[in-house]
Amino acid sequence: MTARTASSASREPSDALPSRRTVIAGAGAGVLAAAVLPSAVAHAAGEPTIGEYDVVVVGSGASGMTAALTAAKRGMSVLVVEKAPTFGGSAARSGAGIWLPNNSVILGAGVPDTPAKAAQYLSAVVGNGSSADRQAAFLANGPRMLDFVMANSPLRFRFMDGYSDYYPNLPGGLPNGRSIEPDQIDGNILGAELAHLNPAYMPVPAGMVVFSQDYKWLNLAAVNAKGLAVSTECLARGTAAALCGQKPLTMGQALAAGLRAGLIQAGVPVWLNSPLVDLVQEGGAVTGVVVEKAGVRGVVRARKGVVIGSGGFEHNAEMRAQYQQQPVGTQWSVGAKENTGDGIRAGQRAGAALALMDDAWWGPSIPLPNEPYFCLAERTLPGGLMVNAKGARFVNEAAPYSDVVHVMYEKDRGATGSHIPAWLIVDQNYRNKYLFKDILPTIVFPDSWYQAGAAKKAWTWDALANQIGVPAAALRSTLNRFNAQAWNGTDSDFQRGDTAYDHYYTDPGVTPNSCLAPIWAPPFYAFKIVPGDLGTKGGIVTDARARALRADGSVIRGLWAAGNASAAVMGHSYAGAGSTIGPAMTFGYVAANDIADA
Repeated sequence: MTARTASSASREPSDALPSRRTVIAGAGAGVLAAAVLPSAVAHAAGEPTIGEYDVVVVGSGASGMTAALTAAKRGMSVLVVEKAPTFGGSAARSGAGIWLPNNSVILGAGVPDTPAKAAQYLSAVVGNGSSADRQAAFLANGPRMLDFVMANSPLRFRFMDGYSDYYPNLPGGLPNGRSIEPDQIDGNILGAELAHLNPAYMPVPAGMVVFSQDYKWLNLAAVNAKGLAVSTECLARGTAAALCGQKPLTMGQALAAGLRAGLIQAGVPVWLNSPLVDLVQEGGAVTGVVVEKAGVRGVVRARKGVVIGSGGFEHNAEMRAQYQQQPVGTQWSVGAKENTGDGIRAGQRAGAALALMDDAWWGPSIPLPNEPYFCLAERTLPGGLMVNAKGARFVNEAAPYSDVVHVMYEKDRGATGSHIPAWLIVDQNYRNKYLFKDILPTIVFPDSWYQAGAAKKAWTWDALANQIGVPAAALRSTLNRFNAQAWNGTDSDFQRGDTAYDHYYTDPGVTPNSCLAPIWAPPFYAFKIVPGDLGTKGGIVTDARARALRADGSVIRGLWAAGNASAAVMGHSYAGAGSTIGPAMTFGYVAANDIADA
């Protein structure tokens, strides 16, 4: 598919819609839902009006706050309503990688990106998973959005040097990457509002200032000189911040805090603990929202438009059962717990089509007792492999995390040997070298991991096979074959180590292939792997201007959507680190500008 020029985003072409193959059953259900579910007008009848603004934004994540900041700076009055008692949504919990081709930060760092390369790569990655017009709108507006955010908030960004695009071998792919992350911010700029920031999924170790890119090296601090140097630098940053009386924030905490600071400066109110009940429709147009604030239900009028940026439906078991393949678990998601699809369902009742509802921003995860752990480096570092119920490998463990889960589900359909759960197997040699989650090398794992069945330990391969319920002979055969390939440095079965991305979370001290090392030193460990996610990626179908669309392609006047409440521009794929947040912020920016330009 050939990406079109950005100018096409200003028109309303019929091919702005996803193809029939990408609009799953939820799309047609939008019209049906609008007919059979209680109408938004009925909800609003008799409710008091508790506010009136030009624009109402639902959700205070990356898409919502970017939309609100843009609308305010375009001269409109804006309100953000947020279901949670905190702001920041899933973005605040994340590592806050942001994938934005041709932005000023990466170009300033000397990244050899061009619009042509970016369009070629995105088209190759996404295929027909989203329209060419939406892809072009993302590529054209992403760099403008970033410059706008930096000009209107305290946010600054760093190039994640070396974090490869996820498919660097595709046309236009960059082995050194296009991703950026927020620079350090002092939380004191928020004053009392800092207490309302949604906490991080994995807190930074006390006394340290850690960027997302640092974790690659912190994993290797026990065996690599640069890893030790980066660890020392993180501690030095933390010490310097403490001496200055700062409350240092990085990653998703910095992103959410910086956007919130921009809203404070722009005079935009954010109503916390104010969940969306429904949209208000009058004369075929969305004209406001019904919300609950302080236990009182009322209508907030929107003179110019409503932007839904309320996140996905990862914590709605009923919706996941309806749209997604089993087994799937709300308890396996690290998305914000308030993400239960409220905005998506409200849009559906208003007549919006839905797409990509079967998909998510997947990642192999370990179901630990308190919350799941989203595996990145652990399955990529040399000295580990993943096996299924037959005791056999089934995937390149170092592949992009979404791809690994797609394989888990693809091969799990009706298969005799299930890939769900899978098991990540490592040995003591691995444990002596590398950080695992936040457990330092050689340190024993918590008893609770074993008690929950998330971890197993044995002194022989056969004993481990018995513990995880796989055939011992098959596991021995798998490990023997894997070890032979590891010594040789070539994975002829699944090509682990064939791309630059495969080598990002690996140990450069291991040769001839930094992804591969034999598994031989007892005791041996196995960790249960389930299909976790960062959030769902299906939702309201939108055009290149972020306007909500009906199943017939017509525009729902007054309604825009961005972020995980909308069907992802990435389709069923994942271009690089930050393919969630980059488009979310960009289409929040696009939506607000479209409202202002009307």
